[in-house]
Amino acid sequence: MPSSNTRYFCTLFDSGYLIKGLSMLRSVHRHCDNVRIFVLCMDGEAQRILEKLQLPYVTCIPLADVETDELLKVKPDRGVAEYCWTLSPCLPWYLLQTYPQIDFITYLDADLLFYSSLQPLFEEIADASIAIIEHRFSPRLQDRIVNGRFCVEWVSFRRDDQGMSCLSRWREQCIEWCYYRLEEGRMGDQKYLDPWPELYSGCHIIMHPGAGIAPWNYSQYQFACDSEGNIMVDGTPLLFYHFHQFQLLDDGSFDRLSTFYTAERPEPGQVYERYEADLKLRIAEVRAVAPGFKGGFKRIGKVRGRRWVQRFAPRWLKDLARKVIRY
Repeated sequence: MPSSNTRYFCTLFDSGYLIKGLSMLRSVHRHCDNVRIFVLCMDGEAQRILEKLQLPYVTCIPLADVETDELLKVKPDRGVAEYCWTLSPCLPWYLLQTYPQIDFITYLDADLLFYSSLQPLFEEIADASIAIIEHRFSPRLQDRIVNGRFCVEWVSFRRDDQGMSCLSRWREQCIEWCYYRLEEGRMGDQKYLDPWPELYSGCHIIMHPGAGIAPWNYSQYQFACDSEGNIMVDGTPLLFYHFHQFQLLDDGSFDRLSTFYTAERPEPGQVYERYEADLKLRIAEVRAVAPGFKGGFKRIGKVRGRRWVQRFAPRWLKDLARKVIRY
């Protein structure tokens, strides 16, 4: 039975995100004591491999356990990513209903990596009922706040009146509408978070400068390593980075970012180098129990072609592509 000071997390991914997800899981375990992570396995292959790895701090949740009739009703109308976003609040809601010992749980995106102790985050959150984090867009990208002030990469809920009320409402909203488009003040699962600080007095906005670093904000920070090799952000330990756009390629290499981000400033190399080193370990770990595993590996030609379009195609063609492609 987990101890009373167990830190509970949850995430979701399929076999296409398994390598990234496993990297995130292991990094949480490295940097957080007494951790229990629930993984909603979006397909059978992800569950089979995770169970073969026998990580003692991971509990696999089959998708069928979480899917209710109302979720199954909306599932056919949503893209893969849209359905995963729909499940973002449904997973912690299910866990709080199923496991009475959980008092506080945090949802994490699968494409994060943690670099140092999470204790400063929990000390900052303290006894808040809800904890969320802003995108912190760089000045060049401030117009993107229209899609959501907050990022669903770290979202915490406490089992109290405000925490449960907020989570229940978010779950209902995402089941009703969760699409990859800006419409009537909604965008995916994330824009629903915008009014939370005004609606809930117990909602805490995470302020730690080393949390939530990502392609949309790294250009405004300075990165360095201290004498012990720890990565610092403006003199503060880097806690976690969000590897948006990052791709594993079928030739064994990686694709980091499009020029949309790097044209302003190159990505922080040491941050990505450590992620890539960790991913190589996870690839070997997975292939030791599932030889030949190729989940999530993209064809190098296809990725390079997409990057060319992102860099050189006219704006009207990019806008058309966004309308006809569903993620």
